[in-house]
Amino acid sequence: MFTFNGNLNENFEVQKGDILLAEPFLADPNFKRSVVLMCEHQEEGSFGLVFNRPAMVSIEESNEIFLTGNNIYFGGPVEQNTLHFIHKFDFLEDSIALRDGVYWSGNYDQLKALHAEGKVHPGTCRFFIGYSGWGSEQLHSELKQDSWVIAKTNLQMLFEVEPEELWKNILRSMGKKYQVLSNYPTDPRLN
Repeated sequence: MFTFNGNLNENFEVQKGDILLAEPFLADPNFKRSVVLMCEHQEEGSFGLVFNRPAMVSIEESNEIFLTGNNIYFGGPVEQNTLHFIHKFDFLEDSIALRDGVYWSGNYDQLKALHAEGKVHPGTCRFFIGYSGWGSEQLHSELKQDSWVIAKTNLQMLFEVEPEELWKNILRSMGKKYQVLSNYPTDPRLN
């Protein structure tokens, strides 16, 4: 098995707008090779959305007619009866700025109006069912165990790269140390 000399992360400081990349050996099927956008990180806990896992749910099941034409992603294993969205609309009321012109949540009625104008599409907005959550100190503990790599990548990349290539592309963009991880086979037994 491949191992690093030292930690995958220079430090364990996560901030709102950071990206967590699952290390390639992470066995949890909910997070295997996942790209998680951190929407909130506080002492009490953390909240993020998996950006590269399409949900196995139909538009009808989501009960949101206006989402037609937009993919829905699996945001994480917590509260899968909730709908969340990440977008690029800086004028959307009640939005929470993350970084690089990317926002979390906001006024849902305004979003529906933008959809009616043809402005809501995968290049401007992504929808998620459920979310990824960590209790107090839980994420810090997982970072110490090298379960995650913290990336400070420009968030615009999340909208530009195909979901199935996102994990690998972000790791490659982080330099030589991480390029090795990006090439690690999904199942080394098949090598």
